[in-house]
Amino acid sequence: MEGSADTEEPPLLPLALSRFHISEEFGFLLPDPLVGAGCASPSACTGEREGLTELPAPYRPWMDIAHELPQLITSHQLRSRVHQMPQLSPQQLRGREELHLAHLVLSFITMGYVWQEGEEGTVQVLPRNLAVPFWEVSQALGLPPILSHADFVLANWRRKDPNGPLEMENLDTIVTLPGGESLRGFILVTLLVEKAAVPGIKAIPQALGATLQGDEESLHRALEELAGAIEAMREALRRMHDYVDPEVFYSVIRIFLSGPLSPWPLPDCRVSCPAGRTTLPWPTGSSTRGCPRRRWRSRGAARRRARSCTPSMSSWASATARTAMRGQGRDEPQRFP
Repeated sequence: MEGSADTEEPPLLPLALSRFHISEEFGFLLPDPLVGAGCASPSACTGEREGLTELPAPYRPWMDIAHELPQLITSHQLRSRVHQMPQLSPQQLRGREELHLAHLVLSFITMGYVWQEGEEGTVQVLPRNLAVPFWEVSQALGLPPILSHADFVLANWRRKDPNGPLEMENLDTIVTLPGGESLRGFILVTLLVEKAAVPGIKAIPQALGATLQGDEESLHRALEELAGAIEAMREALRRMHDYVDPEVFYSVIRIFLSGPLSPWPLPDCRVSCPAGRTTLPWPTGSSTRGCPRRRWRSRGAARRRARSCTPSMSSWASATARTAMRGQGRDEPQRFP
């Protein structure tokens, strides 16, 4: 019997966001820590349960340092505390939620360790008791061993009232750095931009499915939903002016989001790292790079509308630099190593 040349291929299955660890309620944000900890909903959790805002008891040395980071950095005591920290194995961490929280904690400690003494006092080597577990947790998650957008924003939030809304007044960070309310505002406004993106994220597989089926009406609805989400993201981003002091961002916060351009060696790497891997690339962190717009930029009809996110962040950052430079009597931003 002749064949199968004319046999139609089976239709593609609908794209499930959960396959990519994307939540239909929270988008790219790590889902509500209390729900992730085993509660059916926030209302099912008691106020006494901290969920995944805390690591299991064996990792208390990490959490103790993380809770004191701003004070330890400003008092120049963080490096000595890290040197006293026991080297812990991540083997007792269970599930992606605990791994994500460990990555968040270790990445914040690492950036504090590096930049404790400011621009002139950076270190070129991380101590083994910090570098090795950070590398191992990063490998388990498939994330780079840096403070990334996934740590700084996507996993770094909790509700003050578990039953309350996902709004600025009911949100707080899990781990922080020097920068006070401006740092909190920078993280949480960016989180609200991510939340505003959720309808657009859900619209993408709908648009793809409608395209495959030749359903123009459904495609139009999905693209309208995507365009509306991008506009909502712009509105959320405008709140940055209300919550972040440009001078604090430029003179205090920005340094902790920076990274040297050259690779950094790990101590004893021939023993503790994969064969042949003796350095780790350490690129600069960027919330602009983490913007959902970049994840959508190849999405056809939405592409032109989606350009709005980065210019908005860039214009805010430019104003930030100009304000800080005027206050310091400088003509251009200071170069970081």
